[in-house]
Amino acid sequence: MRAATRRRLLPLALPGATLSAFSGSLLAAEAGHSSVNMTRGVTEVSHAIYDLHMYTLWVCVAIGVVVFGVMFYSIFAHRKSKGAVAAHFHESTTLEIAWTVVPFLILATFAAPATRTLLSIYNADEADLDVMITGYQWKWKYEYLDKGVSFFSALSTSPNEFNNINNPDQAPKGEHYLLEVDEPLVIPAGKKVRFLVTAADVIHSWWVPQLAVKKDAIPGFVNETWTRVPEPGIYRGQCAELCGKDHGFMPIVVNVLPEAEFDGWLAKRKEEADAEKALMAQTFTMDELMARGESVYNKACASCHQPNGEGVPPAFPALKGSAIAMGPVDGHLDIVVNGKQGTAMAAFGAQLNEVDLAAVITYERNAWGNNMGDMLQPIDVAKFKKAK
Repeated sequence: MRAATRRRLLPLALPGATLSAFSGSLLAAEAGHSSVNMTRGVTEVSHAIYDLHMYTLWVCVAIGVVVFGVMFYSIFAHRKSKGAVAAHFHESTTLEIAWTVVPFLILATFAAPATRTLLSIYNADEADLDVMITGYQWKWKYEYLDKGVSFFSALSTSPNEFNNINNPDQAPKGEHYLLEVDEPLVIPAGKKVRFLVTAADVIHSWWVPQLAVKKDAIPGFVNETWTRVPEPGIYRGQCAELCGKDHGFMPIVVNVLPEAEFDGWLAKRKEEADAEKALMAQTFTMDELMARGESVYNKACASCHQPNGEGVPPAFPALKGSAIAMGPVDGHLDIVVNGKQGTAMAAFGAQLNEVDLAAVITYERNAWGNNMGDMLQPIDVAKFKKAK
């Protein structure tokens, strides 16, 4: 690895003891998260942002105390009932210079640390790892560039927890309710990780407060941001853009591992990806397709079409006994791969591989009493995609 890629940014500190006096001693009591303030986070950049925020806040508080103190004193000490007579004067060069120079000096004390922090926030150069993040309704795709590893990350909270409003005791909310996923993003501790953020459908926003990372995911654009997490841990966030009806069901989980553990995890995922590619050329039995298809359906389709295939009409039509699931297989394949414009039916051609597409379509055509008896193989899906 090049020495340049291992170089850390200089500490992001505000001038001298000024910041320590304001945000250090005055806010040392904040041991945990405050319900009325931003989180300090765990990264160097998040600390700089927080310190800048608190420094600015306390300077503003000091200015407010002085200004309102002088105002209230003047009102009280020079009130008419005490015989005060208003002075009559026009213009004051000294006063005009003062109220121009003093605010300038105050803003100048903010400019240096703010500029330094902004430059660091936007300096995504010399990254040790690049991850492409793509937002979908309503999940995230993570692709480790040049590593041959990619996967989707979706909400793993049980539907019973957020659907069981009338009987909450039967499905109590978990510790990480709506902030847990089936596949977290995994990155190494102490390494600079660059995120390239985009979207496949509507505008999303990838936001993890403790990492001080919030970047819009816009279709057709690639935005850039980065992080370096010093210590292993699990950090949670969510989509911060109103991206659709299930906006609140699009969480983010970042699992930061020690470098050696991350290398082992990445090697294992590469082996799994290679094994998945080998499956593309295989021919599966009906039982194998149904078993895999049920797993894929429960993960990708059941939230809309329901586990029993009856859907929630009219927004999410039933698949049980439907014209799609019991009609020509090409039509079924087309709507799963390409979606249906103007509806909530997303295109899964880029979200699922050929094996999973073949399995889930076979499952939908033979579950819940549909019993069509036909099945798709991965090669059939590949040929369909190529023809389209």
